[in-house]
Amino acid sequence: MTVKHVLGISGGKDSAALALYLKDRHPELVVEYYTCDTGKELDETYELVEKLNSYLGTEIKEIVAVKPGEETPHQTTFDHFLAEYGGYLPSSTARWCTKKLKLEPFEKYIGDEPTISYVGIRGDEDREGYISKKQNVQSIFPFRRNIWSEDVIREILNNRNIANLTSYYKDLASEHIKEEAIHFANKPISEEYSLKQKLNTLLDTDIKLFNKVVFEYLKTTDYPVGKLDYFPLVDNDDVLVLEDIYRVLDDSGVGKPAYYNKKTYQVEIDGELKTGYYSRSRSGCFFCFYQQKIEWVWLLENHPKLYIKAKEYEKEGYTWMEQETLEELSNPKRIKAIKKEHYTRTQRLSKKRNSKSWRDEIIEAEGVGCASCFI
Repeated sequence: MTVKHVLGISGGKDSAALALYLKDRHPELVVEYYTCDTGKELDETYELVEKLNSYLGTEIKEIVAVKPGEETPHQTTFDHFLAEYGGYLPSSTARWCTKKLKLEPFEKYIGDEPTISYVGIRGDEDREGYISKKQNVQSIFPFRRNIWSEDVIREILNNRNIANLTSYYKDLASEHIKEEAIHFANKPISEEYSLKQKLNTLLDTDIKLFNKVVFEYLKTTDYPVGKLDYFPLVDNDDVLVLEDIYRVLDDSGVGKPAYYNKKTYQVEIDGELKTGYYSRSRSGCFFCFYQQKIEWVWLLENHPKLYIKAKEYEKEGYTWMEQETLEELSNPKRIKAIKKEHYTRTQRLSKKRNSKSWRDEIIEAEGVGCASCFI
């Protein structure tokens, strides 16, 4: 049976690095690359997609919920759905943008064909990301120690499956670790021994062996991976973290998305002019409501036309941020206050590098937001 392999390009560093990684490490996989264009992405996002198109040697398919000019009179898909929602802007509590502009187009694009979706969540992230509820779609996480999704892990490690799990380990484990592996496979999950503990114990024993066990089990299910005769990721034990992502991007020549490049700003503190650094922390629409205040200032000073467009959407009580409009934020005094707070906070954190590094700061910033938009 034919199984489709897909990878969504968000415009962020992780999905871009995953596309490069799979092409270089697993060229035997025929992967379809796609991007969900909202019509409201940063210019830097479109530039990255073009670079990837060139490097991958294949076209990244653009999928949209509705075709502007054909299926809607509006110029972008975002504007189409904004009108449908009566001008109600999306927010952290009403993320209709995620559903309408990303998830529904993806699931329509997939259809009913068995599909493996590769997701760029790193080994230093503690999150699962979007898991499709469609039975024919299975998510795989090549950058993590555990490449399998939570639903697969819950199923194979369920206590009712202990006999099968133990049997797979008896058949597949090499003699020098067979006894240990069978011992852990046969140990039931309980209040004293959690699912996560059992998973980590089996991974610690042998990652590739665990992958082979899962693969054999999936062959007895309807999961897409189980329909394959061979799955190269079974032999994968790489764990890629933030530094690795930047290395993959730099080594390829594609480079990281330009909006990650730190730019300087000036701010007066206690009568002395200081130099701070700011950038965008995520991919996604230029008016993403998950942006920090300093990122809105970054947008204003680096993409003033886009800032104006974002401001034009705010009307009749609908704003991108709670308790502050973009008109209010653009006041020079307010900008100075935001820069001062940002500079002071980053300086305070820099003095605690032993406990919190630049890497931790990026991971913390990524933790706030929607994984469907910027994986």
